[in-house]
Amino acid sequence: MFQFSGFNVIFPETSRTFKASYKCFPMSMLPGNERQDLDNGGKIIMAPSALDALTRFNVEYPMLFKLINVEKDRQSHAGVLEFVADEGNCYLPFWMMDNLLLEEGDVINIESVSLPVAKFSKFQPTSVAFLDITNPKAVLENALRNFACLTSGDVIAIKYNKKIYELYVLETKPGNAVSIIECDMNVEFEAPVGYKEAPGHSEDNVLDEEQKGNVMEEVVETFEGSGVRLDGKKKKESQLDSPVIRKVLPRGVPDYDYKFGVLKFDRSAKPISDRVPEDNSEAAAPVEDSFQGQGFSMTKPH
Repeated sequence: MFQFSGFNVIFPETSRTFKASYKCFPMSMLPGNERQDLDNGGKIIMAPSALDALTRFNVEYPMLFKLINVEKDRQSHAGVLEFVADEGNCYLPFWMMDNLLLEEGDVINIESVSLPVAKFSKFQPTSVAFLDITNPKAVLENALRNFACLTSGDVIAIKYNKKIYELYVLETKPGNAVSIIECDMNVEFEAPVGYKEAPGHSEDNVLDEEQKGNVMEEVVETFEGSGVRLDGKKKKESQLDSPVIRKVLPRGVPDYDYKFGVLKFDRSAKPISDRVPEDNSEAAAPVEDSFQGQGFSMTKPH
């Protein structure tokens, strides 16, 4: 605080970068009661002295950190869950230690960072077992509530129905590392590793077109025999009976000409006949005599 001509002027403190080195251990080695939920997320546990330093450095909120393994040249990003670790130690989720190629007791460098808010991310499951989840986006959205940020190239682990699913972070926007706290992020999924598309699924449209043309025809026999004119003359060609042909769809093929709201009850279901005439020439059968034998008169002959 400075005083000029009776005015008190306060210059805000500029934020400084927090940097520290710790020995890292998995969450399962945290002293105290065992907590199963610590590995289900992307946050670390640091020492109380780190909180004091972060407060003095005027670090931006939310507190996000870059984790660097100098020996293996690997890095990732994480949030902080609690400041209850022993001095000089830091506890990480197991999947995060696996990404950074860290062993128990290895030294890790931690720096405070400011990351852009996420707008897009793309994931690829590492196993086809992820396809067994009914609503994967909802499951992932619920699991990411325990994360503070995402880094492209990481393999994160989420727990669902007592199973652990690993997902490869293919892409994040607008940067290679993004904050996912209070953000509206679009999520996409790539096909799982080892997934093979079932044969025929890519040609569904082609099969539908083939099924539309798979229509069979059946001859409907209305009246057997042939008709005779009362005057004894033969029928004209235009008066010859032509067979009635009905289109029949094979079993399992839908009726593509179906109109909504119309019910049809087929009462003439018969075995499909192979006697489908190719033209109308077979229908022109010779006229047969309907009555045969000798007739008698009702009156006695004189």
